Amino acid sequence: MSQTLITALQNPALYPHPVESFQVIETHISWVLLTGPYAYKIKKPVNFGFLDFTDLDARRHFCGEELRLNQRLTEGLYLEVLPITGSAESPQLGDDGPAIEYALKMRQFPQSQLLSEVQARGELTCAHIDALARQIADFHAQTPAVPTDHPLCSPAASVAPMRQNFEQIRPLLSDKADLLRLDALEAWTEDNFKRLEPLLAKRATDGSIRECHGDIHLGNATLLDGKVVLFDCIEFNEPFRLIDIVSDAAFLAMDLEDRGLKSLSRRFINAWLEHTGDYAALELINFYKAHRALVRAKVSLFRLTQEQDAVQRAAILRQYRNYAALAESYSAIPSRLLAITHGVSAVGKSHVAMQLVEALGAIRLRSDVERKRLFGEQPSAARGQLHGGIYNQEASVATYQRLHELAERALQAGFPVVIDAAYLQREHRQAAWQIAENTGVPFLILDCQAPQAVIASWLEQRQQAGTDPSDATLEVIAAQQASREPLSAEEQSHSKRIDTHESASLDNLIAAIRQRLPGL
Repeated sequence: MSQTLITALQNPALYPHPVESFQVIETHISWVLLTGPYAYKIKKPVNFGFLDFTDLDARRHFCGEELRLNQRLTEGLYLEVLPITGSAESPQLGDDGPAIEYALKMRQFPQSQLLSEVQARGELTCAHIDALARQIADFHAQTPAVPTDHPLCSPAASVAPMRQNFEQIRPLLSDKADLLRLDALEAWTEDNFKRLEPLLAKRATDGSIRECHGDIHLGNATLLDGKVVLFDCIEFNEPFRLIDIVSDAAFLAMDLEDRGLKSLSRRFINAWLEHTGDYAALELINFYKAHRALVRAKVSLFRLTQEQDAVQRAAILRQYRNYAALAESYSAIPSRLLAITHGVSAVGKSHVAMQLVEALGAIRLRSDVERKRLFGEQPSAARGQLHGGIYNQEASVATYQRLHELAERALQAGFPVVIDAAYLQREHRQAAWQIAENTGVPFLILDCQAPQAVIASWLEQRQQAGTDPSDATLEVIAAQQASREPLSAEEQSHSKRIDTHESASLDNLIAAIRQRLPGL
């Protein structure tokens, strides 16, 4: 009946709106009928184990779930579930009478606007990634936590799909090298699970297991009315959706890296962490990225059972090995360092820090963000005062203490760290240096310099943009310059001057760090 129905639905008279043309997009679980202004999604009556759409009531239920879940992330994209009545040969859309099928009505958008297509054209930008990070972080903050007595709210539930990957992949492999690599990945997964189990349990108790998206990658994000929009979350399988928020974010990070966009992946993770404040998730990011890569590896390998052509089978195995190698890369032990910026407001410290994020995989910790996470926005009456409001001595001490706690956590999780703060007082620099000593990593002071006219120009630009978290003014900068404590001779031996208005200066810094720490 299904193919007959899809053919019969390609009749403009059935629709209460103009139809520009018909196009059918078919996947292994659905048909999507494009009409021009609207798209109609119909689920196939299939059972793949992880989903079961064989029953009409189940298809109705999951159409409703898809509508409910995606309306959390979109506005005006997912519209309604419509019954299809009549017969497969002569269907009616939305009429009274017994339903023979159900369709999810959506606003249609050009497939060329999918971020996967945007990326393929070389048009994906940092702004797209930043917008996506904010949307995902906001969504994770709002979506409900899974009750702690739910069976999926446990470390065992987190590791179960990882173990299932190995069980399902192993029978499909015959090459000895492939099997040895799989054994090593399985051992790494189990070792990490034992180490991380207390953290996983704590996050389950603290509410980090939430009703997430479950399938975040560039193919499920689009540009709509000039904005980045995430859509098509998983509705058909709760274990794929009721997960730790860091597992949800890790999928996109892995997808970007698979596409060769490592710098954008690093930028995304940093922005997501900055918005959520969930730095406890750092220990889990590579654990979940490896899992997501192996899911992709497994899905690609499933096609082996359906393919007889030797060339196609070789291509499938090559794709599997690429994903397995990506998963393996997350088990590597990285080089680490602790870098701090040093300089007045608007001198370009955040730009320097972001370059370390994108080029070296550092975690950036920002004083302006963490200060406001601790104390809220600056009172308007205190703005422009160097030591007023949330910038008083007590607040500054607490802010630097928080930055150093987060830096130590990130270093212990295996990441290089750059702290984006002024560090104009020697005691704050010494406290950061002590963190490096405690964790046994190199320490570097990034002494950021720029002409006064450049600083004033950059300050005006960011004030006009209104997106920077800093409250600094020209008066604040002048006071900072007057009160700063210069680097001591010992500190200078651990510092590197960066002329932030000269790109070559920053390029030389990255090259010097890589020469000293080849693992970055």
